[in-house]
Amino acid sequence: MPGLTLGDTIPNLEVESTHGVIKLHDYIDTWTILFSHPGDFTPVCTTELGKMAAYAPEFSKRGVKLLGLSCDDVLSHVEWIKDIEAYTPGRKVTYPIIADPKRQVINQLNMVDPDEKDPSGNSVPSRSLHVVGPDKKIKLSFLYPASTGRNMDEVIRVLESLQRASKHKIATPVNWKPGDPVVISPDVSNDEAKRMFPQGYKTVDLPSKKEYLRLTNVD
Repeated sequence: MPGLTLGDTIPNLEVESTHGVIKLHDYIDTWTILFSHPGDFTPVCTTELGKMAAYAPEFSKRGVKLLGLSCDDVLSHVEWIKDIEAYTPGRKVTYPIIADPKRQVINQLNMVDPDEKDPSGNSVPSRSLHVVGPDKKIKLSFLYPASTGRNMDEVIRVLESLQRASKHKIATPVNWKPGDPVVISPDVSNDEAKRMFPQGYKTVDLPSKKEYLRLTNVD
């Protein structure tokens, strides 16, 4: 689907939410997770927003804000939050949820499900999640069908990867998790690597004898 994608700047929309009117560029002044849901009072979405509330302290610890979106109006969101919090006892939905009853925001944020419709035949949001950097640019996107809920541990994992890569010239290998070695970017020479990673690094001995797979550890 054409539209907003990796590397693009989030448009500076002014939106209604459960926390009042929000200008996206004012709100996104740090790492932000912007996530959409097909509708209020739907089963998978209720579990997901509850889990977002449960993980909120983990996101906050990493300097990350949360911002939900569903196409129902603010009053519907407020009532729905009661169900979300009942499903996740002891957790409060402290993050704002954008209201988009006219379906304008989901179109501009490239969060429209190409197949799903509501009972009136209107387009509904896809189960999308954008990780947006402090520079307002999309760093990573997940897109799930309505039938599949997200994995919040994976959201935390990719955040850890993105934040490390933003500070160091590294990338994270397959199945990486915090504490595992990372790989040094190919555009970093060995001399630069010695200066940039004083803790040292290991070059994997490969049949090609090309020294491109170098492992190190970073916080």
